[in-house]
Amino acid sequence: MTAPGLMARLRALREPRGFTAALFVLSCVPALMAIGAMASDLTRGTRFFGSDPIKEGEHFIGLWTLRFLIFTLMITPIRQLLGWNWTAKHRRTLGLFAFSYALLHWLTYAFLDVQLDFKDLLADVAKRPYILIGTLALLLLLPLAVTSTTKMIQRLGGKRWNLLHMLIFPACVLGVIHFWMAVKADISDPLLFASIFGALFAYRIWKWRGRRTPRSA
Repeated sequence: MTAPGLMARLRALREPRGFTAALFVLSCVPALMAIGAMASDLTRGTRFFGSDPIKEGEHFIGLWTLRFLIFTLMITPIRQLLGWNWTAKHRRTLGLFAFSYALLHWLTYAFLDVQLDFKDLLADVAKRPYILIGTLALLLLLPLAVTSTTKMIQRLGGKRWNLLHMLIFPACVLGVIHFWMAVKADISDPLLFASIFGALFAYRIWKWRGRRTPRSA
């Protein structure tokens, strides 16, 4: 099959039956795996997450937070390049899962790592600033989750809603910096995530410049 023929078939693809339910179930799987593995390691002595299940569990959930942010940002280029307009409605679902995983990542740290000890938390932030950076990224995602409903979109208006939801970009940047500072030595994974986010940002800048050029002309 030729490349144009393949592209034509891809553009003609419609939303598979049951896709919404499958997306929701599959999005829950990593969280359920992490919770189950940590619970088993802490209560039954298993080693799904190695000798430090809390730290490894935090890391696992944090990775999935970044992945869901990538999935969310991928919707726009997929919709525009392949004509899959049906994917647009799933961007909200993926964005909410990104926030949920970010929140679960922070709660794992707060409840299991420092056990809600405020003094330990402050000492940890002073010693490891990447915790503060990660918390700021979570706070940037919070208004996006709160305003994700149709009523909030109508209340804010499309222009203000779109402007507010641009907070996802600094949240992604802070998320990668948080990951980069946390791993310290091996930066290959943070570099990979930074490259993917960079490509997604570059695509949007390219499209934005393309829309402005005809107006300027």
